[in-house]
Amino acid sequence: MQRRAPLRTALPWTFLPYIVMSIVHVTALATGSDVAPPTKLWLMPLLAIPVLFSLRVRPALAIVLLLTAIVFSWLGDGAGAFFPAGPELPLMLLFFGLAHIAYIVLFTRVLHVRRLPWWTLVYAVWWIAMVIVLAPHTGGLLVAVAAYGLVLGGTAVFAARCHPLVVVGSIFFLISDTVLAFRLFLDGMPAWTSPLVMITYTLGQGLIIVGALVTLRKRDAR
Repeated sequence: MQRRAPLRTALPWTFLPYIVMSIVHVTALATGSDVAPPTKLWLMPLLAIPVLFSLRVRPALAIVLLLTAIVFSWLGDGAGAFFPAGPELPLMLLFFGLAHIAYIVLFTRVLHVRRLPWWTLVYAVWWIAMVIVLAPHTGGLLVAVAAYGLVLGGTAVFAARCHPLVVVGSIFFLISDTVLAFRLFLDGMPAWTSPLVMITYTLGQGLIIVGALVTLRKRDAR
């Protein structure tokens, strides 16, 4: 029986629209341009392109979870625009929390390649420190913020079992949300932290997707 040729999960050019839009969006934020809000809403749909080019990759669960994480991230990015009558910050926490749960399932069920390293204990220290610093400023959102921190930290912890690109991507994602939390709840944050949030966010999401697809391609080629 003829051996099936390995699938090419995602051609490099499929990431190009996402890369270009990320640069445009971060530049718009840094310069105060009016195109910043609409370009933000294009980020996740464009990141879905390389995943959609990988629909034939197995296991199908991996693709479903990647697309689920991207869709919930998109809803989190556009919570204020999509649900103008709702409370924006709680909705953001909800949607991004669901995105992180999808990533955690993906990392633990499909993408893991090693045991959990000991150094991931640093994420527990990060979570405790964040709760201590933010607690006096979060008001009625303390429980929601602490819970979101757990799933965010969980993504970073379980990413440590995966491809190095996934590890680095999860760290960028953690940095992004950490800076965003400071911007949301603490006074006096400098203006340059706004583009920093999105630089680290776009890098984080992009690297997670690249690392996931590279892992799936290698397994498919066996």
